[in-house]
Amino acid sequence: MTAAQTRADSAVSRRRSGLLSRFHQVRDFTRSLCEGLAPEDCVVQSMPDVSPTKWHLAHTTWFFETFILRKWIAGYRAENAQYAYLFNSYYNAAGDMHRRDLRGLISRPTVTETQRYRSAIDQHIDDLLSQADDELLDEIEPIVVLGIQHEQQHQELLVTDIKHVFAQNPLHPVFREQTIEIVSPESSPMHFLDFEETIVEIGHGGRGFAYDNEGPRHRELIPAFSLASRPVTNGEYIAFIEDNGYTRPEFWLSLGWTTINEQRWHAPLYWTEHDGAWWNFTLSGFRPVNESEPVTHVSYFESDAYANWAGARLPTEFEWERAAFDRPIEGNFVEDERFHPCPAPASTQESAVSVRRGGNAGRNLHQMFGDVWEWTRSAYAPYPGYRAAPGALGEYNGKFMCNQYVLRGGSCATSRSHIRRTYRNFFQPEKRWQFTGLRLARDPE
Repeated sequence: MTAAQTRADSAVSRRRSGLLSRFHQVRDFTRSLCEGLAPEDCVVQSMPDVSPTKWHLAHTTWFFETFILRKWIAGYRAENAQYAYLFNSYYNAAGDMHRRDLRGLISRPTVTETQRYRSAIDQHIDDLLSQADDELLDEIEPIVVLGIQHEQQHQELLVTDIKHVFAQNPLHPVFREQTIEIVSPESSPMHFLDFEETIVEIGHGGRGFAYDNEGPRHRELIPAFSLASRPVTNGEYIAFIEDNGYTRPEFWLSLGWTTINEQRWHAPLYWTEHDGAWWNFTLSGFRPVNESEPVTHVSYFESDAYANWAGARLPTEFEWERAAFDRPIEGNFVEDERFHPCPAPASTQESAVSVRRGGNAGRNLHQMFGDVWEWTRSAYAPYPGYRAAPGALGEYNGKFMCNQYVLRGGSCATSRSHIRRTYRNFFQPEKRWQFTGLRLARDPE
């Protein structure tokens, strides 16, 4: 064997090892999120938007089996042929699927059987990747990476879904024990940073992984705007509630006004008023609302109404991306295992004067990543030149570009290695079981 061949083999070995290491790291973290959950916890579906923990464990495994093992292992025999029907989510090109709102009725396979299914598929992936040469790795690596990113999305859903499940229990179960801050520290003052009109490149630049909805990269004219230095806090949102914000139609979109009245909303999801004080359910139990934390579990409708009440508006997703351009991707993510937003750091104690600093204004923005997803006023629509990929994997994002709004920045349930400045999350405007919050924007006076 020549020295060149030895170097090539070594490079392929490192590539295989790195991919397998990342695969197992993500799969193991999913398993760690389930530590402390009883089998009874893992099978409950508390509303149609929520999937049981067991379903998340099986669906992410089905993804690797369907899109990798079936394609690249000759004569592959499914672990259980019926799982393709039970654990497909919305990939019509991959076959028929069980109804989403009936996932809580799937008592079999059991949690133990589901865990065995995961172990079996992990072993098959191990065997396949361990023997893959450079040519096969070129083909299979993008799909493995997509599967890893897909599992990280379901890790976030697992956390938010089990919170909704536990919130229905009068015993207020605890997902993770945390030190509880009883006294709310004083909130850091909010100020606005001004950005001048400019044309910027929007979307993923082509290096590293990104979902198809983050491209194609294109130019956008962004007029002058101002962006708040941090997200809106619980204390600020309480002022909106106390000013009868939920009963004043002038702040609400028509469909939002209909929604809050039909659903009888009068506060964010998981909030309850006791003896004149607000309490909320968290993954570390039932506790008083900390007024300095970013408000979360609010819908687009509530966020837009609050912005109207505050004499501001929500930013567009292009304004948000421009502002985040020079911000480091750091913050409170799921790896920190707090599972709840944190107050803004003390370093945000700055002058409330709005200053014009052009492209450098973003350096004074805080909590752009992690803590809470931030609603934007941008409808979820394709970028110019977007085309969905063919086949089942082409159904991943494009088919949902209707009646939804874009959120940016990630949350305390998002993986740090999963988020990007160009990441486009999206939900219908009435949804609020995710860790969703808001940051204000303003037009020039």
